[in-house]
Amino acid sequence: MPEMPEVQGLVAFLGERAVGRTITRTSVGNIAALKTFDPPNTALHGAEITASARHGKFIILSCGDDLHLVFHLAKAGWLRWYELLPTTLIKPGKSPIALRVALNDESGFDLTEAGTKKSLAVYVVRDPEEVPGIARLGPDPLKDSFDRATFAALLEGRRMQIKGLLRDQSVIGGIGNAYSDEILHAARMSPYAIAGKLDEAEVDRLFTAMRTTLTDAVAEASGKPPADLKDAKRRGMQVHARRGEPCPVCGDTVRSVFFADRSMEYCPTCQTGGKPLADRRLSRLLK
Repeated sequence: MPEMPEVQGLVAFLGERAVGRTITRTSVGNIAALKTFDPPNTALHGAEITASARHGKFIILSCGDDLHLVFHLAKAGWLRWYELLPTTLIKPGKSPIALRVALNDESGFDLTEAGTKKSLAVYVVRDPEEVPGIARLGPDPLKDSFDRATFAALLEGRRMQIKGLLRDQSVIGGIGNAYSDEILHAARMSPYAIAGKLDEAEVDRLFTAMRTTLTDAVAEASGKPPADLKDAKRRGMQVHARRGEPCPVCGDTVRSVFFADRSMEYCPTCQTGGKPLADRRLSRLLK
C-alpha cells in the first residue's frame, strides 16, 4: 500500500510533469472508483492543473481554486505515467485501469488497481474538504506544527495499542501498516504497547523515530519516477515484509503476526524483550 513517503514522491513527480498542463480527456475504466458525480469528471476537460498536493495518503491535483481531482490509491492502486499516452480505448471492467488522464502535450497517466478487491477512490470536487476521508484526517506528522508536545497530547489517555494508533488516519494522517512497523522498530517498542501508558522517555523515542523514519523515507522517494518508488520503499524497510530475515540491528529473526487482511513485522530482541507475540490468525505462538 502506498503510504505518505511514496504518495509524497508521486505528488512531487506530478508537480514537475503535470502542473501547468491542461487536461484534455479523462476516461473512466472502473465506474465504481469514481465516488462523485457533481461536478462530473468531464468538468476537468480543458482545465489547467495548477497545483499538486498531498493530504494524508490522498493526492490532490488542483485546477484553480474550485475544481480538484482527488484520488486515494488504497491497498493495491498505483499511478502509471506515460510521456506518450496510449491511444487504445479502455474497456470498462476489462482492464486494471480505473482512470486515464490525458494532457495537452500527449503525456498523461493511468490510475491502476491490481487484484479483485477494488478500493481505489477518485473524486472530482470543488473543495478537497468535501472528500470524507480528507475531512476526517488527523494532523500531518511532518508538519512543523506537529511537535513533541502535539504528539504527546494525542497519546494521552488513549487505551489503544500504539500500532493501531499510528495507523489510525483520524489520529495521525499518512502512516500505514509498513511505516508503523518501521517506526516501532526504530523506537524499540512493542506494537502492543498501550499508547496512553507510555512514559516520557518512550514518547521521546517514538516521536524521534517517527519523524526520522518518515523524513528519511520522503527524502529517498524524492526525485524518483513512479515506476521506481515501490522498489525504493522495499529496499528501505528494516523489518516490514522481511519475515524470516535477520534484524539489521541485532541479528535476531524478524517475526510476523497475521491478521485477516494484513500482517505486521517486528524484531523480538529489539522490541518485545525476546518474546514472540501471539499470532492472531493462527491463535498460536510464532515459531
